[in-house]
Amino acid sequence: MNNNIILASQSIHRKNLMENAGLTFNSQPAEIDERAIELAIEGTGTTPKELALILASAKALDVSQKNPDAYVIGSDQTLSLNDELFHKPADMEAARRTLLKLSGKTHELNSGISIAKNGESIWQHVSIAELTMRDLSPEFIGRHLSDAGDDVLTSVGAYQLEKTGVQLFEKIEGDFFTIVGLPMLPLLAKLRELKVIEA
Repeated sequence: MNNNIILASQSIHRKNLMENAGLTFNSQPAEIDERAIELAIEGTGTTPKELALILASAKALDVSQKNPDAYVIGSDQTLSLNDELFHKPADMEAARRTLLKLSGKTHELNSGISIAKNGESIWQHVSIAELTMRDLSPEFIGRHLSDAGDDVLTSVGAYQLEKTGVQLFEKIEGDFFTIVGLPMLPLLAKLRELKVIEA
């Protein structure tokens, strides 16, 4: 059993998911410039799903090169509405604009995950969740953001589904892990297949 696992992330949510699953691991955030990677592939026809995988792999590879014998898990999430890609809002005004755009529509959360070992990517997967927001009035959005506070600025969609953000939605298709940003079921299956954790 090789349980030398590193999570290439400082996300408390991803760490919690892995801890709750009973995994023994270390965490080490990747040192990559996500915006630079996005700019480099702009105009190439890369889909939001592909971008999530590219960023997840870049994180895993960065940390793997410093820890060659470890199984390094990288993960990244993109939010797309049709072909428009959303980023974490810079401030509350940007969060308000995001929610106005998503109101009454169905958007996708694309959660990419990658495992690297010895500086090479050995597995990639993307899970997709579709979330449909209610029609939200500007007044409701204002009240919601006031109640939710600055926490919404840590989320690409300006909401946290595990908190008051659940009130924004009328329909959700996809599992909780995909929405939080680390697809646990395919990850655990792959770790068992690799004999990194017990089957």
